[in-house]
Amino acid sequence: MLALCLLAATLTACGPAIRWDGPGADRHVVRKGETLFSIAFRHGRDPADVARWNRLGDGSLIYPGQVLRLSPPETASPNSRKRQPLPEIPAEPPPLWGWPTRGRINVEFGAKPGTGTGVLIDGRAGQAVLAVASGRVVYAGGGLIGYGQLIIVKHNDTYLSAYGYNASLLVEEGQAIKKGQRIATMGEGPERKPRLHFEIRRNGKPVNPRHYLPAR
Repeated sequence: MLALCLLAATLTACGPAIRWDGPGADRHVVRKGETLFSIAFRHGRDPADVARWNRLGDGSLIYPGQVLRLSPPETASPNSRKRQPLPEIPAEPPPLWGWPTRGRINVEFGAKPGTGTGVLIDGRAGQAVLAVASGRVVYAGGGLIGYGQLIIVKHNDTYLSAYGYNASLLVEEGQAIKKGQRIATMGEGPERKPRLHFEIRRNGKPVNPRHYLPAR
């Protein structure tokens, strides 16, 4: 016990302490099968921010039971207890988007049924779901409640796209994909109708896909 106390005192004296009890400081306990991107997606955070706030490097080294901070840390020193801003990450331009599937948008951004964070596109069961731009698959699975079988694609450090309610997934996490590539087949969404839930996220925040998808 004495050794642990001495170690804690030494670590505290080495520099500013990261405060975990500041206003609005929320956390997430990592569960089996979760990734940095799925956690950030669930909470509407930018994965790069979550990685920086927890000093995770590229974010690949997370493990079940780990507690992740979901808001910026505060630093405390003898002279100041003010929040120390983290450096901004430069925004990257959006890619040239394509449509993720055939069909009309039946439920608009922010509306119900659904999560309200994307649009619902009508189609047929088993219809092809396509990547809207080239990128890398950062999540493929059914672990996020409310999305069914979900694929998340990272296009650059600013933009993600997400495809939910799939019947089958045709790509794996870590796989590089091309614009227009078939990545899934359409399944059933709310009301047991064949639909694709589609999202675009900018710096972790959902944005209206209609503002990005080309006219057709």
